[in-house]
This record gives sequence, structure tokens and C-alpha cells, in this order.
Amino acid sequence: MRLSALEEHVDGKYFHGKSPWALPELQVDFAFPCATQNEIDKDGAALLVKKGCMGVFEGANLPVTAWGQEVLRSHPKVLYIPGKAANAGGVGVSGLEMSQNASRTYWRRSKVDVMLKDMMALIYEQTREAAGEDGTLEQGCNRAGFLKVAHALKELGWVY
Repeated sequence: MRLSALEEHVDGKYFHGKSPWALPELQVDFAFPCATQNEIDKDGAALLVKKGCMGVFEGANLPVTAWGQEVLRSHPKVLYIPGKAANAGGVGVSGLEMSQNASRTYWRRSKVDVMLKDMMALIYEQTREAAGEDGTLEQGCNRAGFLKVAHALKELGWVY
């Protein structure tokens, strides 16, 4: 089914061939690009900043282009969280699901929610710690991810 076919059934409006991030009439406090790669380009990011967007939280793999990321980074009042951190909950819950399947157990939704919140809080703490005093959450996310891989390689004996 095409999005245009849903327009009569939802409160939203469909703009054929246009990115929602590039619509000047759309007010955006927070952006959650979740559909595809390269949704927010340089011009879209600049427009979001101009309209006073306070945060961009990636929910897909690379929905903000490299040039769009540069625009967001150059405006410290805009909180930019890359998908590797913001989207980590989906991967984490998939891991919990695999654990349940492997052990043939069932956890109530409330238990999974608590585990997810704890997992995301830990990711935030590790990201903030890795960012240091002057680093951004994005830098912290990259550093924390790198350190996890480096430590795993060392523990496996692949790096000395």
C-alpha cells in the first residue's frame, strides 16, 4: 500500500516526492528520521536548525547524510544522537528475545521494558563517560563502540 492511499485515513498529510525535513511550513521540535538512509541532507539539516529544532535522533541506519551531520554538529544547541546509540534498543530487545527463545522462557512486557530501560541507561552512561568533559554524545558513542570492539579483540587474543 502506498502512503498516498492512507491520506484519507490519518490526520497527517502526504507530500508526494518531498522530504518532511525539507518542508518550510512544518514546525519541528525534534526529528526522528526512521525510514531510509540519507533522509536528511545538508539543506534539510540547515532548515531544521533554522526552524529551531532541538534534537535529531536517528532511528534508521544513516538517515542523516555526512553533510547533514556536519550542519548538525556545527550547531551545539541541537542534540544529535546517531543511530548506533538511539537505535540500540531494537537490537537489545532482539537479543533479549533470542535469550528467551534459547532458554524456552517467557518474560512479561513489563520485565522487558525494565531491562530495556536499564540497557539504554547503561548505553547513555558509557557514551557520556567516553565523551569526556568536552566531547559530544556522538563522539562518546563512537569512542565507546570502538573501545568495546578493541577490548573484545584483546580478550580473544587477536590484539596484544
